[in-house]
Amino acid sequence: MCGKMRKLLRRDAGMVTSEYAMGIIAAVGFAAVLYAVVTSGQVSAELQDIVKRALSAGT
Repeated sequence: MCGKMRKLLRRDAGMVTSEYAMGIIAAVGFAAVLYAVVTSGQVSAELQDIVKRALSAGT
């Protein structure tokens, strides 16, 4: 009985440090790609156009 209880208490339900590291690396990579896309010329121009149209919609 004591051995079973010890096994249940030792069960790992979370991520280990290496999994956290891989998750952070993936998130940083995704953020870098998203930043590159959003700051590209075409996308930046489209976003500025959307904002201009939204601000001038009430006038």
